[in-house]
Amino acid sequence: MTDSSTWPTDFSIGHWTHADAGTGCTVIIPPRDAVAAVDIRGGGPGTRETDLLSVDSPFVGVSALLLTGGSAFGLDATAGVVRWCLDQGIGYDVSVATVPIVPTAVIFDLGISGNLRHPEPNDAFAACVAAAPGPPAQGSVGAGTGATVGKLFGRSGWCKGGVGVAGAVTTEGATVAVLVVVNAFGDIIDEDGRILAGAWRSAGGFADARRAGLEIVPEHPRLVSNTTLVCAMTDAALSKAEAAQVARVASAGVARAIAPVHTPMDGDVTFVLAAGKRPSSPFIVGAAAASLTATAIRNAIRAATSIRSVPTASDRRAAL
Repeated sequence: MTDSSTWPTDFSIGHWTHADAGTGCTVIIPPRDAVAAVDIRGGGPGTRETDLLSVDSPFVGVSALLLTGGSAFGLDATAGVVRWCLDQGIGYDVSVATVPIVPTAVIFDLGISGNLRHPEPNDAFAACVAAAPGPPAQGSVGAGTGATVGKLFGRSGWCKGGVGVAGAVTTEGATVAVLVVVNAFGDIIDEDGRILAGAWRSAGGFADARRAGLEIVPEHPRLVSNTTLVCAMTDAALSKAEAAQVARVASAGVARAIAPVHTPMDGDVTFVLAAGKRPSSPFIVGAAAASLTATAIRNAIRAATSIRSVPTASDRRAAL
């Protein structure tokens, strides 16, 4: 169970949701001394300022993270988070100014939104204002508002995706929590290896996308429209190199719950934010983050609600 006891303190999360338009954004505001890293696995990511999180960069932390719908259009919403950070005096001191560092990653939700609306700076600013400690709302909210999964046969077979969270305390006493935005090409796989959500065949239930290219020919006319975003947060003390190791391990959790995964059509990105207060090993934190990532992905599907006529996996099964 994810509650305040399994959520690292001093991390705040806020959603902005436009259900009618089928889009939204989510902001994550870490403690000011948090270490940040990133692991990019998908072939089609949409990002801003993620190069600063490379171990080769001298920057150690970030002011905030923004996960947003709107595809490349959604990157403009970052300006709203920058403005909020400036109002709060949060940023990198360059003597003549304070410069907020706000890495951003997007999902492609234009298929469900119809390109009617993209998250804009004022929307991301509103998400910052709404940010609060503890586990945030799950399902079809924030950056997951327009998320979908199971793209093997195009819109006719989609299921609703969304935001999911999971948290736990490790054997070393560190708290680790994960937030995901699930907008994957592939199927979502449950704890027993069965299809939890995926590409629906009206006459036969869920197809098995793991067989794509071997036994099933994908029918989606536009394949570059998928992404799973992950942010793992912890109160463990990690160096930037160790945080990068944790990000790579956490990405393995995506592979446990989504198949196929990290394809040329997915823009999968995993962030890690470490608050640096509790001594812990990157092995323990990474193992926990991978497990929690898989759990959060499944939670996103189970918490999702139908938006703009896209059914949930439960809706699909109930129609049989």
